Amino acid sequence: MNKINIFCFGFGQVAKSFVKKLKLEKIPFDFITTSREETKNKIIEGINHRSFSFDEKKYDKNLIKKLEEADHILISIPPVNGEDIVLKNFRNVLKNKKFKWVTYLSATSVYGNHNGEWVNEKSQTNPTSINGIERLKAEENWKKFSEEYSLPFQIFRLSGIYSNQSNVLKRLKIGEVKIIKKKNHFFSRIHVEDIANALFASLSNFKKGEIYNISDDKPASLEEVVMYGVKLLRSDIPKIISEDEIENEMLKNFYKDSKKVSNKKMKDYFQLVLKYPSYVEGLDYINDNFI
Repeated sequence: MNKINIFCFGFGQVAKSFVKKLKLEKIPFDFITTSREETKNKIIEGINHRSFSFDEKKYDKNLIKKLEEADHILISIPPVNGEDIVLKNFRNVLKNKKFKWVTYLSATSVYGNHNGEWVNEKSQTNPTSINGIERLKAEENWKKFSEEYSLPFQIFRLSGIYSNQSNVLKRLKIGEVKIIKKKNHFFSRIHVEDIANALFASLSNFKKGEIYNISDDKPASLEEVVMYGVKLLRSDIPKIISEDEIENEMLKNFYKDSKKVSNKKMKDYFQLVLKYPSYVEGLDYINDNFI
């Protein structure tokens, strides 16, 4: 693969894992990132890079030159106050550049509630949460923009992300987990390394205008996942509460939706073999190496 020049709008765990994957695969690349902090040089994976200040109120104008030089764009900044701040600020730069790859990281919350049934990329999108509603609006604006200016654009709808650093085992150890009793409540998840693997696969196998669900093979209830964590840690069962007792607003929204997210399109198109096909393999690995 020829050298690539990546501009990362936002630099959270997914973008960091993607950079780590590129280095692991020995792909020659340069990259620029943005964050809410002041502009500065940072080091990740032993690589020195420039991180430019960018938030909903202001941005470092020097980033425009770097954006114009990029050929790959990864957008992982969620909507802010209902608006996609990347499109809001950089439409004119983005429409005048011949990029090779533009990927928007969305979320499976755009599907809303499907009463525990399977959803795929053609399923109805009827989000119930503010996050899902804003994500769907951002998707639609990006699709319209990319079609108008013929951008090589794709959407990755991510299920619940966990990682070696952020996972149910660590939350169990510090007492941050409760079990909420609700029948027929399913959700899907994905290890951050498998997101990075899918992003990497799409670099060489890209189809313009596509949407992919990025999920593992085994949707499950949160109770099922927590109880597996309890078994691994040999810990006490967390407090069990009813849905009516939930105080956290984000958690309330989480329990409004029940669905099983199909990853068939992702696996078939990218010929992707998941490193962690379910929470079982993911939590086993984390328990053996990080707990």
